[in-house]
Amino acid sequence: MIKVGIVGGTGYTGVELLRLLAQHPGVEVEAITSRSEAGMGVSEMYPNLRGHYDDLTFSEPDAERLGACDAVFFATPHGVAHALAGELLAKGTRVIDLSADFRLRDAEEWANWYGQPHAAPELLDEAVYGLPEMHRERIRKARLIAVPGCYPTAVQLGLLPLLEAGLIDVDHIIADCKSGVTGAGRGAKVPSLMAEASESMKAYGAAGHRHLPEIRQGLGDAARGPVGLTFVPHLTPMIRGIHATLYGRLTRDPGDLQSLFECRFAAEPFVDVMPAGSHPETRSVKGANVCRLAVHRPGDGDTVVVLAVIDNLVKGASGQAIQNLNLMFGFDEHAGLAAPALMP
Repeated sequence: MIKVGIVGGTGYTGVELLRLLAQHPGVEVEAITSRSEAGMGVSEMYPNLRGHYDDLTFSEPDAERLGACDAVFFATPHGVAHALAGELLAKGTRVIDLSADFRLRDAEEWANWYGQPHAAPELLDEAVYGLPEMHRERIRKARLIAVPGCYPTAVQLGLLPLLEAGLIDVDHIIADCKSGVTGAGRGAKVPSLMAEASESMKAYGAAGHRHLPEIRQGLGDAARGPVGLTFVPHLTPMIRGIHATLYGRLTRDPGDLQSLFECRFAAEPFVDVMPAGSHPETRSVKGANVCRLAVHRPGDGDTVVVLAVIDNLVKGASGQAIQNLNLMFGFDEHAGLAAPALMP
């Protein structure tokens, strides 16, 4: 049994960590922090967790208490993990950061996209990008994990087989992506109000989104060189889910694309390549740590279309964070993550 802490436990990713960890046989949540809700019981704020965390209360962040944990999750806005991660690592605690603080390897690029200097650049070389389907062995040995973002997870998983096989034009990749409103976080924002988001859909960040450099970095690793990516996210009137429609121009005869995808992900416990001709739905992954994929070649032409769906709060955040924890501590990779998706 290991002890874990959660920094920033009142947001959607924080409560999702708690929900999933309640089913984990090898983990005890020792501390959960919130400056604004210190002293409040977890089950008081989240009645769905009654019977699981009745003795756990939110507390002020305390480096000594968190440093006594085997691992600490950061479910915080960008910039927060910079201040504490180094101190916790020095105490021997492993850090799993769900924010964007350690995803980009270039501190200057991070500062350009997030509007502030990177406060812990000395840790960037050590941080391991926590996409198990690419970096499983490095994750097992890591002390600091940068959990991928939700859009980047769906886009990278959908394009990995094509890029690794050198089948598409790397200069002209298109990612047309849709997200539910929980992707914007739990904080009150006018665009997320029901009267604003319901019965409507809109694009945003078309000129440049913070996830763009992260996706380009990961795709570049798979392609072994720079990629040209057009990434357009959209807000859709649903609570959870990411749907990514990905377009690539084939540069040669790809052979059997279905077989390519099935073979690439055959050993991956949380990637489901659906039968040929399928169109995966976001509701089929709701609450589950799985990415469902389908690959199409319309009219046997020179365009390949990949459809990828995930739950943005699970495989796109908290579930993937726990998948990383399982690898780091030698647990079964399915621990805490075995429940099927919720339908309807």
